[in-house]
Amino acid sequence: MKQKFDIIISTCVPLPLENVDTDQIIPARFLKATTKEEKFFGDNLFRDWRYNSDGTVVEDFVLNNPNYGGCILVAGKNFGSGSSREHAAWAIAGYGFRVVISSFFADIHKNNELNNFVLPVQVSEDFLQELFASIGADPKAEVKIDLPQQTVTNLSTGRSEHFDINGYKKHCLMNGLDDIDFLVANQDKTEEWEKHGTAIC
Repeated sequence: MKQKFDIIISTCVPLPLENVDTDQIIPARFLKATTKEEKFFGDNLFRDWRYNSDGTVVEDFVLNNPNYGGCILVAGKNFGSGSSREHAAWAIAGYGFRVVISSFFADIHKNNELNNFVLPVQVSEDFLQELFASIGADPKAEVKIDLPQQTVTNLSTGRSEHFDINGYKKHCLMNGLDDIDFLVANQDKTEEWEKHGTAIC
């Protein structure tokens, strides 16, 4: 089982770039691994933005800025576009992010995040820009994610928005269950249905 979601209050890492695609999230050369080696993928999240070709640190990239931290990534519009590689979600989770906030997510990437216990929170463009402004003014600004109520709150301004999430995925996140865990937890119900259910041919 994974760590359960409930209410998360955290500082944020701002990435005010639009159309961030999965090749930028985790470059293709790191896709040789086929299992969720979280440290490996987390270490290479945004690799070509974090490091120069000689391996030295790009000091002005936000993940290398000690002023910013926390388990919430605030990203620009159309996050996770491009290829459908699940490795991008592995890298985000492996780095330690539990929530990604954007005004729009590519559908496949959004589902990949949910499948890897990262909560994608889609907000209005106006609310997103307010978050960027608050974080820019104070890197210690916090955001509250309330999954049970499906709200995101900018604690600097008190403004909140509601976000949507699939009911099944919400249940899984709140109970720390992946798809297999869910099936195991409901094995008795499955067996009961098999005994008494009606076959469909």
